[in-house]
Amino acid sequence: MYNGELDKKTKNKQTLRRILHYIWPYRGLVLLSLLLSILTVGLTLYVPILTGRGVDDIAGKGQVDFTGLIAVITAILISILITALAQWIMNHINNKITYRIVRDLRVQAFDHLQELPLSYVDRHSSGDLISRIITDIDQFSDGLLLGFTQLFTGVATIAGTILFMLSINVWITIVVVVLSPMSFLIANFIAKRSFDMFKKQSEARGELTGLTNEMLGGIKVVQAFNHQEDAQKEFDEINGRLSEYSLKATFYSSITNPATRLMYSAIYAGVAIAGSLSVITGNISVGQLSSFLSYTNQYTKPFNEITSVLTEFQNSIASAARIFELLDEPKAPAEPENAVVLEKPKGKICMEDVDFSYVPSVPLIEGLKLSVEPGQRIAIVGPTGCGKTTLINLLMRFYDVQHGAIKVDGYDIREVTRKSLRTSYGMVLQDTWLFGGTIYENIAYGKEGATREEVIAAAKAARIHDYIMQLPDGYDTIISEDGGNISKGQKQLLTIARAMLYDTQMLILDEATSNVDTNTEQQVQRAMQTLMQGKTCFVIAHRLSTIRHAKNILVMDHGDVVEQGTHEELLARGGTYAKLYAAQFDAGMQI
Repeated sequence: MYNGELDKKTKNKQTLRRILHYIWPYRGLVLLSLLLSILTVGLTLYVPILTGRGVDDIAGKGQVDFTGLIAVITAILISILITALAQWIMNHINNKITYRIVRDLRVQAFDHLQELPLSYVDRHSSGDLISRIITDIDQFSDGLLLGFTQLFTGVATIAGTILFMLSINVWITIVVVVLSPMSFLIANFIAKRSFDMFKKQSEARGELTGLTNEMLGGIKVVQAFNHQEDAQKEFDEINGRLSEYSLKATFYSSITNPATRLMYSAIYAGVAIAGSLSVITGNISVGQLSSFLSYTNQYTKPFNEITSVLTEFQNSIASAARIFELLDEPKAPAEPENAVVLEKPKGKICMEDVDFSYVPSVPLIEGLKLSVEPGQRIAIVGPTGCGKTTLINLLMRFYDVQHGAIKVDGYDIREVTRKSLRTSYGMVLQDTWLFGGTIYENIAYGKEGATREEVIAAAKAARIHDYIMQLPDGYDTIISEDGGNISKGQKQLLTIARAMLYDTQMLILDEATSNVDTNTEQQVQRAMQTLMQGKTCFVIAHRLSTIRHAKNILVMDHGDVVEQGTHEELLARGGTYAKLYAAQFDAGMQI
């Protein structure tokens, strides 16, 4: 238990040091905010002295020093005006510091996410990642802003009030200072218990965001399979844990304020009694007692605010820790210093004794050998889980091979820049992806500076132009995120148009016409024949009818190429391909 608490303290200290690292670039603004805080506190604490003088200027009926009283009132008004202006500037600076730090952190987190290996993204739900970049950073900013706006002022107020109280009466000041640390003991006791709950709250919130994002993305599937009750049970379970953690975190944090207020009220009452006795004995004046009571109230108030800040800061640290966990994830392997930039590749691809597995203990691809000449079209078929998609992931270097090498134009792709490698491929996947924006922007996504004429030409080649022109705004029509307001077939045609506009030397087509009707498929197939002319193409086929005329068909099974040849040759062998074909077509159908 002790070691666990020690590790937790060490982790918290590391998190705090990293937070200070993000604050350091804005140290000038922080210093200015601190100076304004001191000015604000100094003027605020000067007012009770003026008030005490004003009280002493009213000695009794007919004994009022109006000249001195007017001077006191004028000084108070000037102090209040300067304090208000300084506080407004200070709050503006604090907001600027906080939101710039949050901006820097969010940009760094998003940039880092872009450089993480695909394996990390595959292991984590999108909802959890979104929660870290959006929700956790927002929670962090709330705690940071609270710290800047209240911590500086609170510390300065405590130091200032001690000095002013010492100038009035040393012994009463000592009593106040000795009793005050008890509030910190209470706050520390509560903070230890609230931190765990805030951390669990952040984790459960990430789970809930992930589940909600997943269910909304597949709501039609959920309803089609009547999975609503199971989804609701899973949601209720996670939501129940989140509610429990949130309630406990709120409970621990909420008792801090009343507990410390009780302590401060007791201190205030003691000062009032002791001060009244001092007035009776003639040690201090009534005006000084009035000032002292005001200082006592101002002295105890920051303690209450600081304990609230510390409690909120526990939540902030827990959120920051989750953000730093993301930032600490190792990036994809760095590229060599002299990495090759592919320029107009010919498209010769070789796989030499390639081994790969997602889990070390579960082999997938072993000793794969493949040689593809420039302009050759390779159809890849095989049962589910045989490694077709994995092969594409390796070609694009979304994953690195564990043994052997993949070469493009004689270069090991690990010695080639990822950007130049991936921009050498055009892709049309079965799982289409569109973003919220115009149709024009979606088609032109892969080609910077694409003209409208080029986009229209690509759309015509993909047989989607006529449909686009029927829309109210044509190519300026806004489609929702992931193209939710158009059919799957139309989404796929848009991604085909995007690939046609991209015009790369190498193509990857993963059942690119799976969501279009038979008539449109025939039209698109003809357009794609033109698109593939003279290019190295990898065509993943689930419907074997689409690759019957391919000159080279690779049949994969258990991560290896088990058969290779033309459609007729493979059928004649009666092997894996023939079995797959027979499973899709009636045995009596003429081939």
